[in-house]
Amino acid sequence: MGSGGWHIEKRSKFGASESFKDGGDSEIICEGGSLSIVVLGASGDLAKKKIFPALLHLYRQGFLPPSEVHIFGYARSKITDEELRERIRGPFIQAKDAMPGDFETVSKFLQLIKYVSGFYDTEKGFRLLDEEISKVECGSSRRLFYLALPPSVYPSVCKMIKHCCMSKSDNGGWTRIVVEKPFGKDTDSAEKLSAQIGELFEESQVYRIDHYLGKELVQNLLVLRFANRFFVPLWNRDNIDNIQIVFREDFGTEGRGGYFDEYGIIRDIIQNHLLQVLCLVAMEKPISLKPEHIRDEKVKVLQSVLSIKDEEVVLGQYEGYTSDPTVPDDSNTPTFATVILRIHSERWEGVPFIIKAGKALNSRKAEIRVQFKDIPGDIFKCKKLGRNEFVIRLQPPEAMYMKFMVKQPGLEMATVQSELDLSYRQRYQGITIPEAYERLILDTIRGDQQHFVRRDELKAAWEIFTPLLHKIDGGQLSPIPYKQGSRGPAAADELLVNAGYVQTHGYIWIPPTL
Repeated sequence: MGSGGWHIEKRSKFGASESFKDGGDSEIICEGGSLSIVVLGASGDLAKKKIFPALLHLYRQGFLPPSEVHIFGYARSKITDEELRERIRGPFIQAKDAMPGDFETVSKFLQLIKYVSGFYDTEKGFRLLDEEISKVECGSSRRLFYLALPPSVYPSVCKMIKHCCMSKSDNGGWTRIVVEKPFGKDTDSAEKLSAQIGELFEESQVYRIDHYLGKELVQNLLVLRFANRFFVPLWNRDNIDNIQIVFREDFGTEGRGGYFDEYGIIRDIIQNHLLQVLCLVAMEKPISLKPEHIRDEKVKVLQSVLSIKDEEVVLGQYEGYTSDPTVPDDSNTPTFATVILRIHSERWEGVPFIIKAGKALNSRKAEIRVQFKDIPGDIFKCKKLGRNEFVIRLQPPEAMYMKFMVKQPGLEMATVQSELDLSYRQRYQGITIPEAYERLILDTIRGDQQHFVRRDELKAAWEIFTPLLHKIDGGQLSPIPYKQGSRGPAAADELLVNAGYVQTHGYIWIPPTL
């Protein structure tokens, strides 16, 4: 090296090396470069409760090396770096998975965070943000922008990022943006939003996040279906009678009444989260695990869904919902919905997919319930006990179990329903299951779009539900009142029976204890 020069060498998890000059005679070698993560909307609840904790967990596990990673918060609030750090420090220390020594780990992590104040529709704040990022960059510039913001500001923020904050590195550098749901309110609004973002960024740069795709059991679906020989011949209309995908909460809107009333349970839960689960349950085997091959198969499922029939929909609204001062007294917004989707394909013709979601119900859970057909020529008279079912409990707690018939212990030849059970807390003791946001942020850094929603996939999903949503918005379909803490409207249970679902009586799954 020439005199007066200096040399930087870094080992990186993020890619190839890049060389550049320091202004003297020497050459700086920065292997992998730097990664800047920008959380826009840094002072909001989503950032505080989900994004910053996910970044901490990745840092704790060594995925965000402090020598290479810089984290920036951006929002309109006039606060300092330290004030932002204090806002997010408390939840870290009080978290249920906090470990000995975490105080020091959290303190080191918080020192990676800098704050920039600015508006979302003017260049001044974004120019300052670009300056602050540039100060800490080394080698290949990798910039990840997480839009923890309302969709209404996505276009202006994306425009500011494009004009002011793009990566300036040609060798291994990149700029990626993560956008949160809701992506519009119907097909037209979603396409308009996609077009506005698409004018500024390539599809490969856009990561539409659906946190359900980061859940452990959802990510397990491809392995379950395509890595187990005994499922392959069973997973079709010849053996499966119906499939339920259920989301239940035992609380109401709780302070989110104004937001929720604008969207309702179908837009908030069914059109995105549960429909993504349906795709993974129903899709054909992709030719590889490459993200585009997987997403191609998901799109085919969505394009095969038939129009929803009015008689296969039950809507509900829990009593007391409109007492929220932010909710109109005459609100027609459903807080509960059961919808039957039918897939026109060789594998699924005639199999109803029963999608159910609701708030203020009698339990909290999210699960997939695959119910098999009755045994032909049943010599044990098992039908009255219920059918074989494969249940995947997404939350809480994570589990998979198969309900099947066995002989009841004793001298008599009597059958009883039992289970083959994989309960994660018992089987994988000492292993922490990552939060969905951890996985998805790490996927974004790695450039893996497998668990993100592609533009054509988003459009196909909205096309399924837009006609139904417009009928609800126009008052042509109205929700049935139901009591808080109940199963929802009785008509929903009747719809399940009409669709062919057989409820098991006398059997209750009890999670194993350690």
